Amino acid sequence: MNIMDFNVKKLAADAGTFLSRAVQFTEEKLGQAEKTELDAHLENLLSKAECTKIWTEKIMKQTEVLLQPNPNARIEEFVYEKLDRKAPSRLNNPELLGQYMIDAGTEFGPGTAYGNALIKCGETQKRIGTADRELIQTSALNFLTPLRNFIEGDYKTIAKERKLLQNKRLDLDAAKTRLKKAKAAEARNSQLNSARLEGDNIMVNFSYMLNFLHVKWLKIWAEEVTKSEQELRITQSEFDRQAEITRLLLEGISSTHAHHLRCLNDFVEAQMTYYAQCYQYMLDLQKQLGSFPSSYLCNNNQTSATPTPSILPNVIVCSAMASTSGLVITPPPANLNDIKEYNGSRKARVLYDYDAANSTELSLLADEVITVFSVVGMDSDWLMGERGNQKGKVPITYLELLN
Repeated sequence: MNIMDFNVKKLAADAGTFLSRAVQFTEEKLGQAEKTELDAHLENLLSKAECTKIWTEKIMKQTEVLLQPNPNARIEEFVYEKLDRKAPSRLNNPELLGQYMIDAGTEFGPGTAYGNALIKCGETQKRIGTADRELIQTSALNFLTPLRNFIEGDYKTIAKERKLLQNKRLDLDAAKTRLKKAKAAEARNSQLNSARLEGDNIMVNFSYMLNFLHVKWLKIWAEEVTKSEQELRITQSEFDRQAEITRLLLEGISSTHAHHLRCLNDFVEAQMTYYAQCYQYMLDLQKQLGSFPSSYLCNNNQTSATPTPSILPNVIVCSAMASTSGLVITPPPANLNDIKEYNGSRKARVLYDYDAANSTELSLLADEVITVFSVVGMDSDWLMGERGNQKGKVPITYLELLN
């Protein structure tokens, strides 16, 4: 029974406090009550915390979009995360593209130029897909997780203490209002008690009775002056203490910024590693494929299998070489067509694979060295190649003459 009485009393007290805060808040909005303003430093800290929270949420959300463009996949990952279960592993877009290329190249035949190129491209796409997975994992661990911990941890604590500070301020202002009303009632009571009645007019007596009743009601407020002053001292102390707690928490935002800066550096480093890997993979792929002549890039309407030079007639190929600052394009010797007027033979290095279209041509393997010479009347895009006892036409765009 005593426990129930205590719960009822506590519930009534809480309800009274809530009602007092609601009245104070409403009167402040209507301009009918004074409001205690926070000091400028605390207001700046609160604004800084709110700004940090807003931009952290935006950066975190957009980073998730960058790492996983598929919204359905993001929703699935979110659901599995909330269920504390591991999401099923699926191929990402580069891996899926790579698998399709490998399957297509296998279907067309690894011995053909197109099939072989598809397989090489597919393997590179798969490596890029693996690097993409590593980027997502590293970024989630070193960048997204700290940002999420701030939003779901530190900022929630700040918001809780900020709300408590707001309640303490409302309690303080309500106590100030009650003390002000009690003092006004006390002054009114003293004024009426000192008033003198003149005449026997009934209206005067009736007015006096109304004033008497009014004073009796106001006297209740007057008796609360001492109690209101004590309550004001208590609420002022609680407000000051809560303001100090909130200020100490908010000053930790600077440390949060420093931590997020380190996480941002980790994210940039992860991106740099990812793009460097992709760049290297594509350089390796380019070395394997070489710069294919235009006949393999724009031959939809051609029926002839004769390759044409990709640039000027006296240029065979431009070799792509990696450097720390980008691609350095090194042009080949300018005398590639001189062999046309030269009766002797020359050594030439094969730049990339070539499958003979018919028995008059010679199949080539990348990096092998063959002997080439010109034949009177032969098309300007071709030379005669010789490897051991094998002989046949070879396209000059696949060769690099050796000194």
